[in-house]
Amino acid sequence: MDDKERKELTINLGHGSGGIMTRDLLDKVIFSTFDNPLLNKKHDGSIVKFETEIAISTDSFVVSPIFFKGGNIGELAVNGTVNDVAMCGAVPKYLSLAFIVEEGLKMDEFIRIVHSVKRAADESGVQIITGDTKVVERGKGDKIFINTTGIGAVHPRAKIDADNIKAGDRIIINGNIAQHGMAIMSEREGLEFESAIKSDTTNINHLVSKLLDTFGEDIHLFRDPTRGGMASVLSEIASDIGLGIKIFEKDFPLEKQVAAACEILGLDPLYVANEGVFISIVDEKIADDFLSFMQKDPKGENAKCVGYITKEHPHKVVMQSFIGGTRMVSPLIGEQLPRIC
Repeated sequence: MDDKERKELTINLGHGSGGIMTRDLLDKVIFSTFDNPLLNKKHDGSIVKFETEIAISTDSFVVSPIFFKGGNIGELAVNGTVNDVAMCGAVPKYLSLAFIVEEGLKMDEFIRIVHSVKRAADESGVQIITGDTKVVERGKGDKIFINTTGIGAVHPRAKIDADNIKAGDRIIINGNIAQHGMAIMSEREGLEFESAIKSDTTNINHLVSKLLDTFGEDIHLFRDPTRGGMASVLSEIASDIGLGIKIFEKDFPLEKQVAAACEILGLDPLYVANEGVFISIVDEKIADDFLSFMQKDPKGENAKCVGYITKEHPHKVVMQSFIGGTRMVSPLIGEQLPRIC
């Protein structure tokens, strides 16, 4: 398929019929891109062997627009699922990949997305080993939806369990918040800022593995604050563990342009989605070393300790503001930013 042919072609129902056009699309785009011994068997599934506990996570991606500053739906699908597996304390190894494509999507756009999936998978160190492609009628989708399922072996030193959290534990985040949600919002609304706000979509599994190698059982929980942002995830944690959380507004890393965009749009960055950010709740005795270690990694150079676990105000999150006052932080009610992942 040459460049001219790609630009002129669009996906049509024949590509999802299971016949010659389907096989042609799979061979020329899917199998040629994700070439590996497991996928090349072209069977209904793949057989893999694990001799330890495994973590499995699945997610569907329906973001609009499908291309945005800093990424697209393809790499977002890989990174999102890889990171979910890592948050379980596991090392992601395999992914399944399913496309639901709307009739009329340009072939060139589909191929760009497939290639971005391949790059993200390579960077994350995972293989695409099985999948599916469906085509739906025009008007019954929104260009393309992607489902990914990730599988990985649990790290031998991982003891990731909310039941391990105790008063005094420190809450550390690895980087600037609200990047992804604001990148999607600015793209969707056609907003222009002095510098381009880019999505933070990236894999964080390699950093997580190094943290587990070094600190092991003293890491009590990992979570990635995607939909609902930091506020919703911390509220869920406080509710689940029956303890309180105290956070400090001044300590949250926030890029100036993102802060300005949130202010213009009347959005609280604590509720805006992230895609390359994760929360670690760790024993207070390792907190300083953990933070220093994280800040030496490119995926954690903006890491900050933003709060701690307390026996006070159980089940609730309380934030100390810039000016010293305090307020309750509740989970997101309703939808702040539609379809950010």
